[in-house]
Amino acid sequence: MVLPGWLWLAAFFVAPVLVMVSLSLQTGDFIDGFRQTFHFSTYADVVRTYHVQLVRSLLYGAAATVACALVGYPVAYWIAFRAGRHKSVFLFLLLLPFFVSFVIRTQSWNVVLADNGVVLGPLKHLGLLPEGFHLLATPYAVIGGLTYNFLPFMVLPVYVALERVDPKVIEASTDLYASRAATFWRVVLPLSLPGLFAGVLLTFVPASADYVNAGILGGPSTTMIGNIIQTEYFTNLDYPAAAALSFVLMGALLLAVFTYARALGTDDVLEAAAR
Repeated sequence: MVLPGWLWLAAFFVAPVLVMVSLSLQTGDFIDGFRQTFHFSTYADVVRTYHVQLVRSLLYGAAATVACALVGYPVAYWIAFRAGRHKSVFLFLLLLPFFVSFVIRTQSWNVVLADNGVVLGPLKHLGLLPEGFHLLATPYAVIGGLTYNFLPFMVLPVYVALERVDPKVIEASTDLYASRAATFWRVVLPLSLPGLFAGVLLTFVPASADYVNAGILGGPSTTMIGNIIQTEYFTNLDYPAAAALSFVLMGALLLAVFTYARALGTDDVLEAAAR
């Protein structure tokens, strides 16, 4: 039964990764071709050259993940416990903008956040903001774009976890004279940790590797490692450097995810999910 899944992973994940590993260790150029020389120093070179963009990508991804959690958890909580029979409607409305292309949605924020756009223009006209104030090409715009684009990746798994919470457990806590705050912190939040854990993973990994938001909403000082990989591959045609950067980013993300899982306590999360 699992053989088709393993074959799919082997063909479309394992094989491409092995090809990229081989490519990252090659030397040469696009004109004369690349040959396998096991040039491991490419990894050290790209880390030394682009460590600022790598750290910036992880920080932007972490900031967007925190913002998604702060915004998405209350949304998921309200839909799960307060939306009643209209849950499907609100979930559809949450996902409705994502029927539009990722690039178009991000470009729309470029229009909204323009220096004289629909938000900043009236505020400047009323004298509430100085004329030189701007949001585009700043970390705030990039992180805001990441938060907007990856918010459903946080809301949906948290909603599923909250939906599984047995109402009788909440009723039992009130029968034991627990306040609403105590019920949330001692009952609801621990039971929703599996969804929050999944939401953080689903948000942090793609947000840190994203390049569209930084390319459209950012500037030279907000370049992320995804933009560097794109430039190395499509503009500089330096395939080994692009492949090495991809694996450096993958290693950094895996390290961050394992650290997060260890700090949160994966066993506790799995036990909560089992209950």
